[in-house]
Amino acid sequence: MDKLVIASSRKSSGKTSAVVGLAKALGKNFGYIKPLGDRLVYRKKRSWDYDAALVSYILGTKDNPEDVTIGFEHSKLRYMYNEESIKKRLDEMVENASRGRDALIIESGKDLMYGVSVNLDAITIAKKMKAKLVLVVTGNDDSIVDDVTFIKKHVDMADIDFRGVIINKVHDLEDFNSTYLKPITDLGVKVLGVLPYLPDFTYFSVDYLSEYLFAKVISGERHLNAPVKHVFVGAMSTNEALRNPLFNRENKLIVTSGDRSDMIISALDSSTSGILLTNNMLPPSNIIVRASEVNVPLLLVSDDIYNVARQLDAMEPLLTRDNIANIDLLGDIFKKNVKIEDI
Repeated sequence: MDKLVIASSRKSSGKTSAVVGLAKALGKNFGYIKPLGDRLVYRKKRSWDYDAALVSYILGTKDNPEDVTIGFEHSKLRYMYNEESIKKRLDEMVENASRGRDALIIESGKDLMYGVSVNLDAITIAKKMKAKLVLVVTGNDDSIVDDVTFIKKHVDMADIDFRGVIINKVHDLEDFNSTYLKPITDLGVKVLGVLPYLPDFTYFSVDYLSEYLFAKVISGERHLNAPVKHVFVGAMSTNEALRNPLFNRENKLIVTSGDRSDMIISALDSSTSGILLTNNMLPPSNIIVRASEVNVPLLLVSDDIYNVARQLDAMEPLLTRDNIANIDLLGDIFKKNVKIEDI
């Protein structure tokens, strides 16, 4: 059976999007594992890797968390496994995930080195599983060339079926192809595709926000898939907020305390994707009813505005299983821009 390891040179390069895009573009019945998790979530008293849970849902594998990911913490893995036993566990996972499937995709950790001390880095997995390897590379134009050059000169690809690189999130495709593509191919590295930067993939949904912050949904449950394109922290007076151009933008998230009825009402009267209420304070019941009538989700958290703003600033927009449009778009982009037959 064909086995394909999807890895990346840096964190947040788009590995999971590549897995989804390839699976959608090829239309095969894929199995999937992510041996070393790096985005721990807790669902229904079980530990999942966020990416693994998403891909398992999209591919319809219906796998259990323990069948997709071995673990998350290096110290625990070193205590539980040695090199021989980790190989045996990997073999079991590959066998189980491959059963009844056309091919198997193995997603590595957050970068090329992640997991090397516990024998779960991308290079080790590709070598031991006799799998093909594809690297996803992103960054500014110069860092992309640096990463590919470093991989070519300093990463030992002996005994590995290295298929090439997918270059992701390029802002100017024409300039990149004319200026940077030849230096990469001159290194002898095959470029499987160059993918454009897509602004829609930088936005998160209200639903994703509610899960990330463990927020309680007070109203608007049916409209949690609304995208958040702008965040406005309403810590000033309402009159001052209304004079701010950001307050009048579409698809915004308003962050304010539940006792700021004036701010909340003004937000409900404009194009607002959701309102995040801080300090565990609920607005009056008539405002909650009004939010339900205009289909604006109200989310409630216990943290204050400052701490919530810090969490939002650190939040990384990720693909969600309910965002069907973006999932389908990934398949179309990979069909158009990636040399699928070379993978």
